[in-house]
Parts: sequence; C-alpha cells; structure tokens
Amino acid sequence: MRQLLLLRHAKSSWDDSGLDDFDRPLAERGLKAARSVGRELAARDWLPDQALVSPALRTRDTWRLVAAELPAHRRVVFVDALYEASAADILSQIRQADPASVCLIVVGHNPGLEDLAKQLAGSGSEAKARKRLEEKFPTAALARFVFEGEWSALSSAKLTHCLRPKDLS
Repeated sequence: MRQLLLLRHAKSSWDDSGLDDFDRPLAERGLKAARSVGRELAARDWLPDQALVSPALRTRDTWRLVAAELPAHRRVVFVDALYEASAADILSQIRQADPASVCLIVVGHNPGLEDLAKQLAGSGSEAKARKRLEEKFPTAALARFVFEGEWSALSSAKLTHCLRPKDLS
C-alpha cells in the first residue's frame, strides 16, 4: 500500500508588495500551521520517505518546518515544475517518484494541488474527507491518499483524510 500526501503551502505573507510571488515568506500564522502539520504527521505515523517540494520560498519554508517535527530526515527534491503547476504537471512529477518510496509528500500550490486532489479521489474515498476537500482546501491543508500499485501508474486513489489547520490542535 502506498501513501500520497498533498500539502498546500502554509499561509504566506503579503506584507512586502515589492517581492516577487516566488519569494514571499510565510506569515506568522503559516509558521504555526506548518509546525502543527508536522506534529500531526508524526503523531499519525504518516512519515514520508520522499518529499517533492516547489522551490518557492513559502513551500520550502513549509517543508522545513514540517520536516523539523518528523522523527528522521526525509529525502527532499525541489522540483521547479511544481511552481505554478497544473494538476497534470503535479501528477507527472508524482509518476516519476522513486519507485522505492512508500510514502510521498508533495508540497505545492493551488489551484493545481487542489485540482489534483479532487481528480485523484476515486471510489472508496471517505465521504467526510471528500466533503471537506470539496468545501475548501486552504493553505496548509493536507489530503491523504492510499493506493496499490506503482507511482508511475497512479490515476486514482482512496482519499482517507483532508485535514485543515483549524482541525489540528
């Protein structure tokens, strides 16, 4: 059984209007949310062995704070193609993931990440998780999927959880 975690970057700051979108840092709320997500992953034993992360500052910082809460260092790959990526672009990157990885996390951006989560949520998905995903996929939201098979063949999966920062303690 493979596990796919799709994590939207935490809340970013718009304080400096002179910054390019790519260079926006996390807001204080985002710093707290990213740490909470990391603690939740550790508590649930959803431990990625590989991370695909957009190279934008807010996604790198989100991953750094999440990873700091995990019990071991994870292999991370910063993927240029994940910045401003469509659902199809993200899925293409997932399909190229290390075949030895059992749990993969992708840290990226909307609308592509949310679109992909909705596209992947196949039959057998949890109704509560699907409803939450349909309602809203805010910053620092996490969608968890499980499926049998290879990353290279991924087209649908069972959505088991859709967690939002306000759901975490």
